[in-house]
Amino acid sequence: MEPCFHPRVKVCCISSVEEAWLAIRCGASALGLVSEMPSGPGVISEARIAEIAAIVPPGITTFLLTCKQEPEAIIAQHQRCATNCIQLVDKVLPGSHTRIKAALPGISLVQVIHVSGEESIEEAVELAEHVDAILLDSGNANLKVKVLGGTGRTHNWEFSRRIRKKIDKPLFLAGGLTAQNAPGATLQVAPFGLDLCSGVRTEGKLDATKLLAFFTSLQNLKGTA
Repeated sequence: MEPCFHPRVKVCCISSVEEAWLAIRCGASALGLVSEMPSGPGVISEARIAEIAAIVPPGITTFLLTCKQEPEAIIAQHQRCATNCIQLVDKVLPGSHTRIKAALPGISLVQVIHVSGEESIEEAVELAEHVDAILLDSGNANLKVKVLGGTGRTHNWEFSRRIRKKIDKPLFLAGGLTAQNAPGATLQVAPFGLDLCSGVRTEGKLDATKLLAFFTSLQNLKGTA
């Protein structure tokens, strides 16, 4: 019999301590805390990020989502927020990954790749060497006002599957995931984790019914290569 496959689930755009506890009770293994962004939902203050990160129990990963590109600015922001992971949602300056990891030992570094085509595969392979995980999303950093997450849109999961096969680091899949499409995405891509936001919210608020439906949809998935 094939083993059941249970990807980790990261609930992003957490806006309060109450939302954090709701996500954890429903089964989240990670929380996304969004700092200042050029666009998109879920932005909260650094003080709120630090407040939420401080109450999260051991075993739950807290992601600081940052659009900053200079290593010193990222390091300083993390020191204010005190999460146990940094999610870089934009490209950073050359050498930044090494500088950040040296300054913040023990803090995981996750690089977002906004999947657009074949070039995204090459980008992911190159950057995977410098980080602890890759997260595939559906934004566009090339627009005049950058879109760096929270789009509610899916991307071509075939590119995601090919990226997962080419890298040896954990891969998170994001972008428009819902209880309806997450099982198919999981079976096609076989990611380490799923990252969700809009698909489990109603009028911007975390919805317990949608969140539980999401976890239910993943039960009994069979392992895939």
